[in-house]
Amino acid sequence: MIEINFFDITHFINGVINSIPLPAVGVGGGMEAKESVDMGATLKFTLLFVGGIGALFGLGLAFAAKRFSVKLDPKIEEVRDVLAGAQCGACGFAGCQQYAEAVVQRGEVASNLCTPGGASVAELVALITGKKAAAVEPQYSRIMCQGDRARSIRRFKYEGVKDCRAAVLAGGGDKSCVYGCLGYGTCKSVCPFGAIEMNEHSLPVVDTKKCTGCKMCAKACPKKVIEILPGSKAVLVACHSKDRGTDTRKNCQVGCIACGMCVKVCPYEAPSITNNVSTINIDKCRMCGLCAIKCPTKAIADLLLPRSKASITQGKCIGCNMCMKVCPVNAASGELKKPHTIDSALCIGCGICTSKCPVQAIDGTFNAQEVFAKALQKKSQKTNSEKENAA
Repeated sequence: MIEINFFDITHFINGVINSIPLPAVGVGGGMEAKESVDMGATLKFTLLFVGGIGALFGLGLAFAAKRFSVKLDPKIEEVRDVLAGAQCGACGFAGCQQYAEAVVQRGEVASNLCTPGGASVAELVALITGKKAAAVEPQYSRIMCQGDRARSIRRFKYEGVKDCRAAVLAGGGDKSCVYGCLGYGTCKSVCPFGAIEMNEHSLPVVDTKKCTGCKMCAKACPKKVIEILPGSKAVLVACHSKDRGTDTRKNCQVGCIACGMCVKVCPYEAPSITNNVSTINIDKCRMCGLCAIKCPTKAIADLLLPRSKASITQGKCIGCNMCMKVCPVNAASGELKKPHTIDSALCIGCGICTSKCPVQAIDGTFNAQEVFAKALQKKSQKTNSEKENAA
């Protein structure tokens, strides 16, 4: 290291200043100038001075970097590497890096929040952080509108940019129903997994095999007609219109008119009418699909169709007549205390008889818990296959 004596530097600077020719001002004043300047000494001093200042600042920065450095847990990088990398924010954090830091450093942050990664990523994050890998029910984007161009009315012809966010700037969009899907494919363009396609009538269709429930389409939709719901909750009112029933009928053939039929027929009290539109409480709904069958405008979508039919195990049936009492379509029949039968031609696969049977003698109909379990099993098998391939 070069040592600098500041006394010598001061003496040298004074010498340089004194060697510079200065004009003499005043009456009779003249100018005395030297013929040459020692440029070598000047350059040497300049280099030494700049080098000294640079070394001083460098030492200061090095000290500050060491003094105020933050040690990064290597687990954070490990978690970051196994995440889906979609930067979608579905985990509740700004991005994958922020979630990785939180899940490693904070005990209350769950290991299964990376929705795009699914069960496989949740297991890997749990393995790295030492947390419990809780089961995650798959979630999918659900389009809460069925009013495509063939079944809804347009107020005017829109010829601008084919983007819902641009179209909504033109008076709220060209659709008569101000709550409905505009159909210009913004959700398709923002989906990072290619899970959304537009059908022939410009209505989004979600491929649940590709959808990860990352919420990017829901955030981008200016009409907010996309909801992220659990995969087992597949009976829903696919309409957000808050117009009166008469106005809804004028604008759309498949809009909810708040007639209350779903409320009347539901055996679990899941639907309710609020602000001229029906909504289904997914915590109460048992996916029987009866409301979808009875809805006069078909505004309720049953995504479980076609449904399997109920069947009675003769050896278990005690002939209690419970299935006959609860069946909404009179498909069950039989004599008291004798094995009953179910007419498959009449059965709608609602599962009400299955849930009410006291001896569990009825099988074949939809069960939300079974669907959930099968989905998790399928994802688990996929994860094991990926691990074997990686090994």
